[in-house]
Formats: sequence, C-alpha cells, structure tokens
Amino acid sequence: MKNYTVRLYEGNDYENWNAFIGQAKNATFLFHRDFMEYHSDRFQDYSLIVLDGEKWVAVLPANVVENQVFSHQGLTYGGLVYGDKIGAALVEIILDAIIDFLKKCKIENFVLKLIPDFYQARTSNEMHYFLFQKKADLLKRSMNLVIDYSKPFQISKSKLKHFRRVSELGISIEETEDFTSFWNQILIPRLREKHKAKPVHSLEEIHQLKSYFPQNIKQINAYFEGEIVAGITLFCSERVIKSQYGATSLKGESIRALDFLFINIINKYASDFSFFDMGIVDEDGSYNKGLLKQKEELGCAVCLQDVYEIAVL
Repeated sequence: MKNYTVRLYEGNDYENWNAFIGQAKNATFLFHRDFMEYHSDRFQDYSLIVLDGEKWVAVLPANVVENQVFSHQGLTYGGLVYGDKIGAALVEIILDAIIDFLKKCKIENFVLKLIPDFYQARTSNEMHYFLFQKKADLLKRSMNLVIDYSKPFQISKSKLKHFRRVSELGISIEETEDFTSFWNQILIPRLREKHKAKPVHSLEEIHQLKSYFPQNIKQINAYFEGEIVAGITLFCSERVIKSQYGATSLKGESIRALDFLFINIINKYASDFSFFDMGIVDEDGSYNKGLLKQKEELGCAVCLQDVYEIAVL
C-alpha cells in the first residue's frame, strides 16, 4: 500500500504548486497561487501538499480558522486536486493521509467544499463515496445552475420574445479590459440597493486578477443611448465559462438589458466551452425562487454542489 506524506504549503513551493495545478485533472485557474493569495489578508492559508517520496501526487487548497480547516473559504469551489493517473483507491489513501496529518496538528474538523462535477474532464465522484464511508456530515447542498452545451437547451419563449424586441433598440455590446464603469456605476450600487451587500472582489482586486489571468477573466458590457446599462464578468476555465457577476442599471432593467446580454453571451461561447455556469441560487438557508426561475428560463438545469464536514478528533 502507498505511504503518502503530507505537509503544509510554503512560499518556496509557489512554482511547483502552479505547475502541478497546470496538469491536474480537476483543477482550474482559481487554484493558482496568484488567485488564491489575492485575499491572503482575509484567510490564513493552510494548503496541503501530498507527496509520494519527492513526487507531488495531490494538493488541497485550504485555509484555517482556529481549529477548523476549510477547502478553501475564499474560493467558489475546492476539494482535493490530483493528477489524471490517480485512481479511486489512491484517492482514499490520500484522504486518509490528510486526515492523519490534521489529527497530528490537533485540527478538530475538516470542511470540504467539492468542485462541481462538470468542471472535471471526466466523471470523478469517488470522493462522495469515501466521505460517506467516513461518516462525513453533509453540511450544505447548493443548486448550481448550468447549461450543458453538449445537450439541447431551451431558452424560454418569453425570454426569446423580449430578446427579439430588445434587439431592435440599438443596444451595443463590448468586451473591455476596464471594470471601472461596471463596478462603480452598476455592480456596487445595485448590490447595495438590492441586497445590502458588496462584490466579493473590490475594483482593485478584479483589475489585479485580470492582470494575472488575462485570458481567464472577461468583462462584457451593454450600452444604450451612450451609457452602460448592464455588465457580466466572466471567469473562463478550460471547459467552463462562469458568470461571476451580472447586474443591470434601473434603465437597463426597464429594457431587459441583462437578459439581452446573457443570451448573446450564452450563444457566443456555445462552441468554445462545454458548460456555462450561472452559479448558485442559495439564500438564507434556502434558495431564491425568482433567481432559480430566471436561470432556468435562460436554459440552465440544476447540478449539485456539496459541502461535507469530517470530525477529525
């Protein structure tokens, strides 16, 4: 049986970590250290490296809060990341090695937020099985709304009817390198007004991330009568394009500019990606019925994203 060792990530692992992420079968650019560390002031890193001798076999992007380890609270998804030659039986051994390491470090609980299956090049659900075997608690289950481009998807007749009408208004759509107008004129004020919230990423942070990942982050805006009326921020991985933010002004709302922009983008990238991810619809322990309906009418279906907790001590 394999005897893996586990240790904490250190700063001098930066290049090896990123190289491993670049070839892993279930990784995206969110696990690159430049992405993980943009908010290092908010999260205490506790990322782990699993080794077979000197060879890297898996990594766990993670942070620690007191005596709990999370995979990773600053990322949309997480979980164990490993190479494409790692079979299910080895995943169990890797998980056991991580739990043993956490025990030695006096960690009480390990919270694992799994990467949604559609982000993986091939189906890889063995972690669900091993977590069940270890009597992990299912802490949270989210509905993730996704379009599978490989299958027929249906945008509602109502959405398409309004799309054809709005197409006659002369709305222009532009991709831009500058997030300022969308952040300051639409995203920040609308989130504050509707949800008393603010974007996860500040304007400075999203510009910084764009400079690190110019091919992975896109900003597409809609303009009407000389002013911005809607915008969508996209995170692009190898298989999946995700709408990280989408918002519209009051003027844009009156002409359904956000739906118009979404339908254009959904169609634009249909041949470039396998999935269009429109995110979760969680709200205060339940779900937002209006948001669920809106995303389903844009052609999405529900995929699940689970969060588990293992009692280590």
